[in-house]
Amino acid sequence: MYRNRKKYIKPASWILFLLCFYAAASFTGCDPALFVSRSSHLSDLAADMLRPDLSYFPKILLPLFYTVQMSVTGTVTGSALALIVSPFGAVSLHFPSWARRLLRLLIQMLRSFPALILALAATFLFGLGTFAGTFAITLYTFAIMTKLTYEDAEHADIAPYQALISVGCARFPAFIHAVLPEILPAFLTNALYLFETNVRHSSILGYVGAGGIGLILNEKISWREFHKVGTILLLLFLTVCVIESANRYFTAVIHSGQIAELFSGRKDLSKKTRISGRMILFGFAVLFLFCLATQTPPDFSRTSAAALKSMAAGLTHPDWTFFFSTEKDGLGYLLLETICIAIVGTAIGAFLSAPLAFLNTRHFVPAPTAFFFNLIIMAIRSIPFLIYGLIFIRISGPGAFTGVLTLAVCSIGLLTKRFTECLEVIDPGPYRALLAMGVHPVPAVFHSVLPQIAPAFCSAVLYRFDVNIREASVLGLVGAGGIGAPLIFAMNQYDWNKAGAILLGLILLVWGVDILSSRR
Repeated sequence: MYRNRKKYIKPASWILFLLCFYAAASFTGCDPALFVSRSSHLSDLAADMLRPDLSYFPKILLPLFYTVQMSVTGTVTGSALALIVSPFGAVSLHFPSWARRLLRLLIQMLRSFPALILALAATFLFGLGTFAGTFAITLYTFAIMTKLTYEDAEHADIAPYQALISVGCARFPAFIHAVLPEILPAFLTNALYLFETNVRHSSILGYVGAGGIGLILNEKISWREFHKVGTILLLLFLTVCVIESANRYFTAVIHSGQIAELFSGRKDLSKKTRISGRMILFGFAVLFLFCLATQTPPDFSRTSAAALKSMAAGLTHPDWTFFFSTEKDGLGYLLLETICIAIVGTAIGAFLSAPLAFLNTRHFVPAPTAFFFNLIIMAIRSIPFLIYGLIFIRISGPGAFTGVLTLAVCSIGLLTKRFTECLEVIDPGPYRALLAMGVHPVPAVFHSVLPQIAPAFCSAVLYRFDVNIREASVLGLVGAGGIGAPLIFAMNQYDWNKAGAILLGLILLVWGVDILSSRR
């Protein structure tokens, strides 16, 4: 009887998913016919942006430096803070339970807010400029890296840790000597990946006055100077290419064990390993110190105790009328619209990413084809999500459908990269064996590849859905539906009671998504 139930679980799950997708697509007003009929607007925009004004390059180098500066400083600072506090969040390390609960609550709250919202809040505290952007990126990185690190610590072998504790070693030094060497490669890999993500986040923080290239980008799109927009996006693309190439090299170094061995304090390391590891660490330290030293100092001239008190009072006393409103402009409707945008956008992105990942992998296509599609995916990923929103709104008009299109394209960029990474580490033997037997490549993929990658694919899609929930919450800034516009308007108008209600709703929404994801 159990087997009979199990046989029907998978088809029932797919039927339930398709029903949810159809309902969400209907709620968000998805109209493919409208997109096709107005696709000429997209081709016109693309034609203008593909002819960049190269004479504009020198004027955007300084804003680009500020963007990278915020990313470097925020990523390093946030990751360092995460490494310090993450042991307190791991259940298996047996730190005080009150500290674990407090840390996890703080991380859950911070993870609920996109970097753009954190940057807007930071401008009220530190004034306009890159310091507010750096502070936002630091908090954003701290929240994500802390969660990833204490989860890695929980899955690590804690026998050496327990042995050190049993001989009287304190818990934190025991973590440093017994657990950190094991999780350090994953920690550094996550930090490198997050740095690449933070460059894209930093490139839009100028929308709320937090410095970087985002202010110029928004200005040129508003003035319809798409040749200059193309120049900015080209520079961002080149920056992402350089960062990704560097990330691949450093990831290879990390997985080779050089950095972990250097931290382990082993005496038998070769001179070459010591020198190369120290040179890498020295280079990162110099880059971080340079970015830190050139930071714009905070401006407290517009910050007062009364303003901070008003902000704190409003955020801790939400507007319950708005919170429980069932009207179309109430919190419930806006959050539902945000969820639906994220569901449809993630599903479309995942559907398109799967075949692109195969075309992006040398196991399945010739190297030139894989290289070509790799460039396309990097180009998609290099464009910030709000820029897609500003572009698509000229095609589909304001509303939730624009948000769906935006998140679908953004999901293609990230999911294709994650899917490609999964495909590159699978065992290609069964696939090649089926091909040698004369099986067509498509059935061969279904029978030999998909069973190996299905769990990793599902995890990547759930992770992207979690990201899309937060990104959908700020798409309203460009008229793409969701909760973003009311939140930003409330903050800019100092309506902290309404802002507190929206932020509480976002926290509960992300918390609910986390619970559902953990029970998949």
